[in-house]
Parts: sequence; C-alpha cells; structure tokens
Amino acid sequence: MNTVSRRTVSQSTVEKWAWANLVANTLIILTGGLVRLTGSGLGCPTWPRCTDESFVPHGALGWHGVIEFGNRTLTYVLIVIAIGTVLATWRWTGATRNQLRLVLGIAIGIPFQGVIGGITVLTELNPWIVSLHLILSMALVVAATIFLVTLRPDEGTVGRVPAWIVQGAYVVLLAVIYIGTIVTGSGPHAGDASAPRNELDPAWWSRIHAISVWLFLILTVAAIVLTRGRARKAGAWVLVAGLAQGLIGYVQYFTDLPIVLVAAHLVGAAVLLALATRWLLTARPVAS
Repeated sequence: MNTVSRRTVSQSTVEKWAWANLVANTLIILTGGLVRLTGSGLGCPTWPRCTDESFVPHGALGWHGVIEFGNRTLTYVLIVIAIGTVLATWRWTGATRNQLRLVLGIAIGIPFQGVIGGITVLTELNPWIVSLHLILSMALVVAATIFLVTLRPDEGTVGRVPAWIVQGAYVVLLAVIYIGTIVTGSGPHAGDASAPRNELDPAWWSRIHAISVWLFLILTVAAIVLTRGRARKAGAWVLVAGLAQGLIGYVQYFTDLPIVLVAAHLVGAAVLLALATRWLLTARPVAS
C-alpha cells in the first residue's frame, strides 16, 4: 500500500516543489532585507509575540510593525513549502536517502531560522546576530540548490586543476558573502535608529569586500578558460551574475546605499550563490 501511494508523485512534481523551495528561501532574504532597509527591524519589539500583549501588530506600531510582522508571517509560508517538498520527495519512488535527508534538513532549518530572527529582535538587532540570520538563509539557498541539481544531474567532466580552481572560487565567494555581512554591520542600514553597529570601519571593510570580489571573478574567468562544455556554460552564468553583482555593489557604494540597490544586491548574492553551487556540482574532476 505504501509503494502504491509513493508512485502517485512524479519527478516533475518534485521538481516544482524544489523550485518553490529555492524561490521562497531567496524571497525571504529580500523581505528580511527590506525589514532592515526600512528601519522596521523592531517594528515588532519582542518575540515570539509582536508585543507583550499580542501576536499581531497594533496601530501604534505603524507600518514598521506591518513590515516586520509580514516577514515573520512569510516564515510559515516557507514551512508549508518545505513540508510539501518533503512529502513529495518521500512519495517519489526515485528519491534517494540523501535527497530525503537534504529536504528534511531544509525543513528543520527554516523554523531554526525563525528562532535566530527572534534572537535578533531580543538583542535589539545586534549586527553579528543579524549577519548569522542572513548566513543561515544563504545556507538554505545552497541546500535547496543542491537538491534541485540532484533531480537532474548535469555534470561536466573537467581536469583536476580546473576543478580545484572552481572549488577555490566557491570558497572565495563564501568569504565574499561573509565579508559583505561585516560591511553591512558597520554601515547605516541598521534596521532601527537605536540599533548598535559593529564599530568597524565601513570604508576599510568595503575595500576588503571589493578585493575579494575581484579575486572571485579572476578565479571564475580562469576556470572558464580551462573548462569546456557544460562546466564552461555553468561558469559563464556565474561570471555574468558576478559581474552584475559587482556593478550593483560599486554603484550602491558611490550613491550612498539607496534602498533599491541594496535590496537588489541582497537578492543578487542569493542568485549568484545558487548559480555558483550549481557550477560546483557540475564541474566534477576526471576520475583518476
């Protein structure tokens, strides 16, 4: 009976849930960024309730309360999508144990992400906790991308040296994203006028961030030159996304961090990381 029920879900259905999972985990990065960029980080001043008396915002909290509460509510949408992905994967006969573990990990990570969000409120938007909040979201984007790629493996055989360069570029990209959170923690968009900053020099850390981006782009170009076929195509997409992300970063820096560009930069980071993760899984080294 169990076998019959599992056959009711096709691979295409699982793929749709996988895409929904990836898009939703990217979307919440945008909404979380908008909470900070609009100064709504303490729109709901406590957690898990919005106020000491209510789970929902009241009129006195204004639109900041609506924005913060909206972001909290989106977490429940992510949980529903994650559970749907788990059930669809379990009912698909082609699922492997690793795939099931992966979607279960994502489903567990989402409420844990909500807890970290609550801690950021309770610590009055401590910038290091805020950065951890973003990093976990990025980790969920990586996991969602890996699951999606495993549904349709698209490996391109490459030499060991190009594979190492791709791996090196990926590690540098992770460093780029983390350094970006440090820059954010030292900059003006704290999420609330009274929120603390990390007391680091934003100009100096912005330079370090830019240098790491250039290193990532150089390694990406080198890997593209040394690869062929599917691996090169995947790398080309990463290069395009990386150049676009770098351009947005420079423009936002020299135009005093307008909200629209900062929000685009946040989404761009998630898209770039997803593409780079696909590239990493595609550029597999030749077996010796």
